[in-house]
Amino acid sequence: MVAPPRSVRRTLWFLAAAAGLAVANLYYAQPLAATMATSLGVSARALGGALTLSQVGYALGMLLLVPLGDGRERRSLMVATALAASVSLMVTAAAPDFAALAAASLLLGFASSLPQMIVPYAASLVPAEERGAAIGTVMGGLLTGILLSRTLSGTLSSLIGWRATFACAAGLMAVLAVVLRFVLPRQSPAEPLPWVAVVRSLAGLVRGEPLLRIHAAVGAMGFASFSVFWSTLSFHLATMGYGSRAAGMFGAVGVAGIAAAPVAGRLAGRVAPSLINAVGLTAAALGFVLFLVSSRSLVVLGLGVVLLDAGVQASHLANQTVIFGLAPERRNRLNAVYMVSYFVGGAIGTGAASIAWSRGGWAGVCATGIVFALAGLLPLLAARAAR
Repeated sequence: MVAPPRSVRRTLWFLAAAAGLAVANLYYAQPLAATMATSLGVSARALGGALTLSQVGYALGMLLLVPLGDGRERRSLMVATALAASVSLMVTAAAPDFAALAAASLLLGFASSLPQMIVPYAASLVPAEERGAAIGTVMGGLLTGILLSRTLSGTLSSLIGWRATFACAAGLMAVLAVVLRFVLPRQSPAEPLPWVAVVRSLAGLVRGEPLLRIHAAVGAMGFASFSVFWSTLSFHLATMGYGSRAAGMFGAVGVAGIAAAPVAGRLAGRVAPSLINAVGLTAAALGFVLFLVSSRSLVVLGLGVVLLDAGVQASHLANQTVIFGLAPERRNRLNAVYMVSYFVGGAIGTGAASIAWSRGGWAGVCATGIVFALAGLLPLLAARAAR
């Protein structure tokens, strides 16, 4: 596989950084929730509800905004979205009351769908055999933003306060919008389409692309298994006598996901994506086996986290490599359908984990995680049997 030209590599690394900065907007508030609640005079539960609206906004952005990249010039759409994120961060910083914060959180989540525009943009910069590596590079930046955003906001807030922290983030997004405008080349759609036509076409896209349905189901099951573990880890650690700090330390082990993303992306150009999916989901299931057989060992739990995180990220990259090869002129819509399915899977995994913990404890959680990981193989096996 021939490496892309140096200018394209530079652009991909810039897009990776942009994706990390944009996705971080969703996570800045998590370590600041208690401070924000006290400042606004609301309960922690109420503030949590407001912050949950950012996830609702993110889902709406993926469904209603990301597909627009197939009907409009992509660079200008990304610039406008980055500016919208900057405005919503400033409203958050200046929020006088709970209602303003809730509205700002919804808008911020909507504008934080920018990374899901960046990924198809990056895939369009390189030929088919280099697509996996390009996606892996951008996903590595996105994962870095998720991991480091909480640390950054927590540290910065302790020095300048939570409002100034969000104001700094707003300035950062404004600068990003300007740089996007002058660094990236234009990407015009093959056929300009109005927003209504783009959104209306999503249902037909799902019906007409069997590979999209298959890999959306695979991705949903993989993220469900991932969510099963992370939504119950703190409860399990509490039974061992550890607090939230220990749970945070396990989050740092997620660096394995960053390493897996570019590696899986490069392999996707040489190895069948179905094989990468099989290995990744099997690794995730083996991670839960480790969680189960040595549930009281922090070291073994850490090894299991490496297997789970790397396995799910490898599967995710393989899925995206496939769907972006289906129809170049529909990449934003393909990504929107896939990512909505992906997050629906995460929600299902979180709900199932809650039931499993209450009825079967940690063993029930591990069994549920194994079931979801292996269930991700079923669509692939069914497709192979059909062929």
